[in-house]
Amino acid sequence: MWSEDFSISKFAIPGVSVLIAFLAYTSQYFFLHFEPVPLKKDETWKINIFALCIWICYYRTCFVDPGRLPKAEQRPKPTELEGAALAGRQRWCRRCEAYKPPRAHHCKTCKRCIPKMDHHCPWTSNCVSHFTLPHFMRFLFYATVGMSYLETLLWQRASFVWKNSHLPSYLGPTLGQLIHLFILLVVNTLTVFGLFVLLLRSLWSIGCNTTTIETWEIERHATLVRRARVLGGYLEGPGGIRVQIKKQEYPYDIGIWANIKQSMGGSSNVISWFWPLAATPDRRSGWEFETNDFEDPGVSWPPPDPDRIPIPARLPSNINMPTYATIQDEIDAFNRRKQEDMKRFQRTQGLQRRKPFHDRFKKDDHAQSDSEESETDSGGDSGEGEESWRNAEGERLRDFGVDEEAEFYDEEDIPLGVLIQRRKQQQSTNRTLSNENHLNH
Repeated sequence: MWSEDFSISKFAIPGVSVLIAFLAYTSQYFFLHFEPVPLKKDETWKINIFALCIWICYYRTCFVDPGRLPKAEQRPKPTELEGAALAGRQRWCRRCEAYKPPRAHHCKTCKRCIPKMDHHCPWTSNCVSHFTLPHFMRFLFYATVGMSYLETLLWQRASFVWKNSHLPSYLGPTLGQLIHLFILLVVNTLTVFGLFVLLLRSLWSIGCNTTTIETWEIERHATLVRRARVLGGYLEGPGGIRVQIKKQEYPYDIGIWANIKQSMGGSSNVISWFWPLAATPDRRSGWEFETNDFEDPGVSWPPPDPDRIPIPARLPSNINMPTYATIQDEIDAFNRRKQEDMKRFQRTQGLQRRKPFHDRFKKDDHAQSDSEESETDSGGDSGEGEESWRNAEGERLRDFGVDEEAEFYDEEDIPLGVLIQRRKQQQSTNRTLSNENHLNH
């Protein structure tokens, strides 16, 4: 099995570039030497304009930075986060040692949290994200339209050859030309078909304002809701924790026009959506997103999942925070807790956290149908626990480039030192407000 250094992604950009060049330029060479049906001047212009747009959009899709968390001094402090985040669940990325913003995921290839990560595309060796999605959509559009136009030109020549196949061979194209035409037709037809399907799927996604990863999460949530109905609305989490599972609406679908506008960089100028040199979305955006308010403000996405909550996200209100005699004592305590957290995290890597649902739940005949359904839901890698769950297309999170260990083991696992800092800041804010109220009275 090839290592990552020798994976297909290393040859993706050169391979795609060769494919574009082969279809765009060797086809013109063929047309120029195919005397029975010569290439018209306007057809030559159209082919080259489409090729130029494809090159520009593909280059930007590959090499525009997909985004990264702001520098440490620019990261929002806990007290500056929106109220929904403070009231509900929060996500912490141990890899980046920072809060994980909404819709962000840690890419195992880029080695960082990517804003509104859709997937890591092997054919561009880059993440499709909040900042690169507009370029990716333009590339798909121009590649599909340009190759469809080329397809019509190729079929015109192929049709001419077929109609005149009864003539002597010396009156028609040479054997080399026939082979060239056949290869162009096969390669272009397969490529345009695959791109057309991908374009349709991507258009559906931006119309609903969902990423590929979020589509996976929606299907996963539907599976958990079905399971929870059998068990009275609760599923068992790590350490015997009972997690309540309720049907939750997807929060980022804000209407088809607003969805497309947000996905294409926030601009309402339709012409800019198709302009290959359109600006990349503002780098200050991508960390907060408008919601449809179908759920309460404290409800966050993705929904609760027993296998994505290693420890409770919030400390119980009746637990007193420890006090320390000196700052150094507090630092030492924080370092000890950090080491313990790292040891626990390393122990969980590669280990089976829990048996799959269909192995855990065999209580009575009433649940038998759900158990059979869950065998399909959990996928084939049952020995790896629920992390191996696959959607209807057989995909896991890692298939989209997500760091599964960070996604399953880090979510809501906020270090104690950060929780202590947040509690102190909250207490300081409360004291300030109390003093101001006292002075006003």
